[in-house]
Amino acid sequence: MTQAGGSYEALASDTGLAEDRVDAEPSLASDSLLGRQRGGVVLETPHGGSLTVGADGHSYTYSYGPSGITGLFRNRYATGCAIFASIGGLSFGYDQGVIANVLVMKDFLARWPISPWEKGLMTAVLELGALFGALSSGILADKYSRRHSIFLASVIFCIGSGLQAGARSLNDLIIGRAIGGFGVGALSMLAPLYMAEISPPELRGSLIALEQLAIVLGVVFGFWIGFLTRNIGSSASWRIPLALQFIPGISLCLGCFFLPPSPRLLVLRGRLDDAMRSLAKLRLRTPEEAAHDPLIQLELLEMRADTALVQRGTGTKGSEGMRDWTKLFHPKYRDRTLIGVMMMFFQQWSGINALLYYGPTLVRNIGVDGEEVTLLVSGGIGIIQAIAVIPAILYLDKWGRKPLLKGGSAVMAISHFLIAILIRQFEDDWPSHSAAAWLTVTCVYTFTAAYGMSYGPIGWILPSEVFPLSMRSKGVSLSTASNWINNFIIGLITPPMMEISPAAAFLTFACACFAGYLWSSHIVPETANVSLEEIDALFNSSAGQEDSRVKFELERELGVHDLVRNLVANRG
Repeated sequence: MTQAGGSYEALASDTGLAEDRVDAEPSLASDSLLGRQRGGVVLETPHGGSLTVGADGHSYTYSYGPSGITGLFRNRYATGCAIFASIGGLSFGYDQGVIANVLVMKDFLARWPISPWEKGLMTAVLELGALFGALSSGILADKYSRRHSIFLASVIFCIGSGLQAGARSLNDLIIGRAIGGFGVGALSMLAPLYMAEISPPELRGSLIALEQLAIVLGVVFGFWIGFLTRNIGSSASWRIPLALQFIPGISLCLGCFFLPPSPRLLVLRGRLDDAMRSLAKLRLRTPEEAAHDPLIQLELLEMRADTALVQRGTGTKGSEGMRDWTKLFHPKYRDRTLIGVMMMFFQQWSGINALLYYGPTLVRNIGVDGEEVTLLVSGGIGIIQAIAVIPAILYLDKWGRKPLLKGGSAVMAISHFLIAILIRQFEDDWPSHSAAAWLTVTCVYTFTAAYGMSYGPIGWILPSEVFPLSMRSKGVSLSTASNWINNFIIGLITPPMMEISPAAAFLTFACACFAGYLWSSHIVPETANVSLEEIDALFNSSAGQEDSRVKFELERELGVHDLVRNLVANRG
């Protein structure tokens, strides 16, 4: 069970305590080592919660209830809010899936016979807009609110969708995709941020994983809706699937104000009473119950300590804020920053989005004959990825990050290499070598499954685990920027690469995956079930322990330790 943990002294190893915890920052870090405090006390709290206090009297872990499916249903309100917020991820995935069909629709090509360069520009411009949206969303979220920022991002997304669906020229479509991309990029940051801040600690990983699942489901929905409308004998064949993007956009616009405000943001603004009311609503407590619920009190104090730590470790004004960004490249954090940035680099250069954006085009180049068969094979890519993500979510902590990255890299490199060889060998006479064509399709599906179990989910998890709390938000933001920049480059260059030599395109992806294998084998540390001290040792740094010591003092000043000791004293 993933639990929330309390403060601990960095030098308290002589007590025998496990020094792991879940911070209230957005993170998917594994915390299965929690609860190892030897000689501790387990307290039952109202409404089925539990608090485990270490032998030192201030180290602790807590949970509002069970994790997994039971916990999701038990925390139905927070679960429902997180599912609704994940519509932002669905919007991104839908665009990835629908554009693959639009680019090969007969009416679209007859209306605008675009060159490979224009095809790449039309696809990649969304990622460029998303880059700016992602970078600006953090500023908007802190200055205004999570919900108001989600509303603004949804409005921008709807404007972009309207321009695309009503496009009268290729320029209209490109501009619409750039504007829509800004909204998608902002939502890609805002939705997981909001989901992390409202989730109960024991469900935080599961609820944030909904974002990845929503993206993959969006890919599947987008592709198959385009598949169903492809034979309409007018521009409706591509306008309808593009216009359907309004549904998630408008849903977020109308529904985001019914979401509860983020308790963490309210704490950041000093509105502690409002934060208490919002937290009580999310945990299904009345205000009266919340006032006497020790876990509610504890979680609120944790938020205050985390907020104070971030404010102490980072600047709040312009020049100070810029210096905080440059800290990411200081020797203390440089290796961690490179892990986050390169993780996203290899995620994109694995070639997954090339397959999602240009699936029908790529499948046609590997010898699959017939329009319908080509589209069906392409649609299978999204389905395979959706299936492969499920075991990764369930067993990621058990299997570890490093083995999955190494295994996934190897399988993806081999798959791409075999595809390149088969294309080079048979591209001039695919009809006479149907077995080779279907072997190539098998390699594409094998690659997709390997990606779904490795680079797909781990790409979003690893950056959040390697940074200490005080630098985590900026570190993850920079990693996300790397994702969008490389996504833009892939979208732009894939069509010209496929036009010049499909075999060379797949060989490029094979080389990138092989480089990813070397990187994950020799540079990436294992972060699953690893304490802050062990992560610091991996990076030859003490940044995490420094955060621990500062937070220990902050929690003592705020009364967290007194609260925990009083609960133990009164347990009888």
